Amino acid sequence: MSFSRRDFIKAAGLTVGAAALPVWAVDPRWLAQYARELNKDAIADAALATAKKLGASYADIRINRYRQENVSTRERQVLNASSGQNFGFGVRVLINGTWGFAASPIVTADEVVRVTTEAAAIAKANSAIQRKKIELVPTPKVTATWKSSFERDPFDVPADEKTAMLLRINEAALAIKGVSFVTSNLSAVNEQKYLATSDGSRIEQYIIRTNPSFSVTAVDRSSGDFQAVNSLRQAQQIGFEYMTKHDWAGEAKTAAEHAVMKLTAKPVVPGKYDLVLHPSHLFLTIHESVGHSTELDRALLWEANYAGTSFLTPDKTGKLQFGSKMVNFVADRTQPQGMATVGFDDEAVPGQKWDLVKDGVFVDWQTTRDTAKIVGRSKSYGCLHGDSWNSVPFPRMPNVSLQPAKENVSQDDLISGVDKGIMIFGRGSYSIDQQRYNFQFGGQTFWEIKGGKVVGMLKDVAYQSKTTDFWGALDGLGGPQTYELPGSPNDGKGEPGQSNSVSHGCPPARFRNINVLNTAAGGPSAGILEDSE
Repeated sequence: MSFSRRDFIKAAGLTVGAAALPVWAVDPRWLAQYARELNKDAIADAALATAKKLGASYADIRINRYRQENVSTRERQVLNASSGQNFGFGVRVLINGTWGFAASPIVTADEVVRVTTEAAAIAKANSAIQRKKIELVPTPKVTATWKSSFERDPFDVPADEKTAMLLRINEAALAIKGVSFVTSNLSAVNEQKYLATSDGSRIEQYIIRTNPSFSVTAVDRSSGDFQAVNSLRQAQQIGFEYMTKHDWAGEAKTAAEHAVMKLTAKPVVPGKYDLVLHPSHLFLTIHESVGHSTELDRALLWEANYAGTSFLTPDKTGKLQFGSKMVNFVADRTQPQGMATVGFDDEAVPGQKWDLVKDGVFVDWQTTRDTAKIVGRSKSYGCLHGDSWNSVPFPRMPNVSLQPAKENVSQDDLISGVDKGIMIFGRGSYSIDQQRYNFQFGGQTFWEIKGGKVVGMLKDVAYQSKTTDFWGALDGLGGPQTYELPGSPNDGKGEPGQSNSVSHGCPPARFRNINVLNTAAGGPSAGILEDSE
């Protein structure tokens, strides 16, 4: 294939504005070859030299290529198969203790100089209103290449193979009497990221994430009632092998049976119940009440407009009893198959693991190089991330996971200790206030527990609590063999909004004496409803 700089400039010009043409308007062969052949180090040298000349005390450049694929089906037909990609660079400079940022899809030396000059002008303008100068904690200089763990790149798998797998999932669900509708979807994302900093770091990363999902709906045509059950498994940082390492058709069959059961399930009677929460459900409660509340920028009021701040404040570090002594939350950017796992963050800080809550006590934060010093830390935990080359990188959530019991405690062991309770699977509706404190959560399926045994299905269940009350009520955890790692590709934050991928591992967990509502009967909401995650 012949390729010229003129070809690329012509193509890149088409992608300058998403409002003008979608990214697939560019021939993907041009972008792929250009991204491979581009001398990124020379481009970075031009950016960093320009930034230094203009007075920057620190600068970095990210040159990134993103690929997306999606296949969706309904019953026995393919609804959509699409792919897209985009490519460009963003430059960040620190001048007079103030950030400036600019970006472009035209990756040439001349354009890099122009954009870096623009970023410097923005920083200087911002410095006129900056209340306090930004100070960065140091991080070691590093030259590295990192690739996420996968066996089969989904972008190398033929579309026919993907659609065939999804249609088999649909057939498994449709085989259950009473099921009328089923949809299934397979999406994959590939991030190819290059980072160069004025500290001397040069890093390339190649990351694959895969997200299969389905939804099954059963209909009672005599009453007009319908009930749906979605897949319990969640996205992971894994390749196409995810489609064969998990029994998706078997899960779809079970989901179909449960959707039919929901049509005649008994409505829950409101009151106090012990809850046993499965990882497919509990991961979202962790995300909202723990993951977001321990974001330091929220506590500092740097982030407020999108989903609020945090009830946690720096003075509570090492003092606040966040939960029972069994509660241990770990932040981890190295966790295998975690959606937020990286080799390095977007300012060259290595992926690492640290405690957020230890033996029930809140002990630490999610930090970046410009927030760590504020809470007395001498290094960053590596939480900086931008969701695109043209997005300003800012603090984003790592994988935040609840540690299992050390003993071999099974899910049945947890249930056996409950006299009056409910077992909950899957993510449902959710609502939480602007300080991540008062909340309400629903789920996919609900199972009544009496005398230590599951006795039948319930419906219309939601529970309410406060973050510290809820985690303080935890008195039972499954062992290592029950631990799962659900994840989400769409954690929303910021204005303009950005999306982050993140996972929350956990075992099944038991909580005592939690307030349960009947959602069909109505009831007060705990706060805002976030539908971006």
